[in-house]
Amino acid sequence: MVRIVTEHAGQISLVALGPLTNVALAHKMDPTFSTKLKHLYIMGGNMEGTGNITICGEFNFATDPEAASIVLNQFLCPTYIATWEYTLHHRLPWEFFDEWVNQGTEKACFMKTITRHMRKDKTVEQKDGESHVEPSFNSCDCYAMAVAIDESVVTEYIRCSVSVELQGSLTRGMMVMDTLNLLGKQNQAFVMRKCDIEKFKQLMMAALK
Repeated sequence: MVRIVTEHAGQISLVALGPLTNVALAHKMDPTFSTKLKHLYIMGGNMEGTGNITICGEFNFATDPEAASIVLNQFLCPTYIATWEYTLHHRLPWEFFDEWVNQGTEKACFMKTITRHMRKDKTVEQKDGESHVEPSFNSCDCYAMAVAIDESVVTEYIRCSVSVELQGSLTRGMMVMDTLNLLGKQNQAFVMRKCDIEKFKQLMMAALK
């Protein structure tokens, strides 16, 4: 899924919230596509080898690693990445979730309806047969959209070249961070590391007003 955020002077920023297939296809159709973007914001990839669909692959990148590789290696616009681990490190408590979806607005009511099974889906069964709900929830796509709206919501980045492993039997789809700059790439990505949680919460609340 791709969202367009309109900027001043006719420039646009793109927010990619799913596998990067369509974004890579746009580049194949028009190799100058990325030069026409002010920014590209991506929810996807990982920075600590933590997987959520394979051993060390995040869903959006592991679903179409070739597309992710094209985007990360051939796009020239400033690229900001909210990785799987970034979202995990900044999960929000269920108490906030309840406040978020119970604002009484049409948007909040819609969100409450489509997320009504979220707690059930987050229930984890213990070895002793008991079960519990994870203490926090993770709305991954919101992290990429938030920074597209207000860049100050991210307080720390890691700036480096990034790529995607395409061949490894265990690591295919894993994002690789070239902190030593061995790839010698011209364009470096801004990988999100720390978030202003209170500002993020405010943006979340405002989105359902």
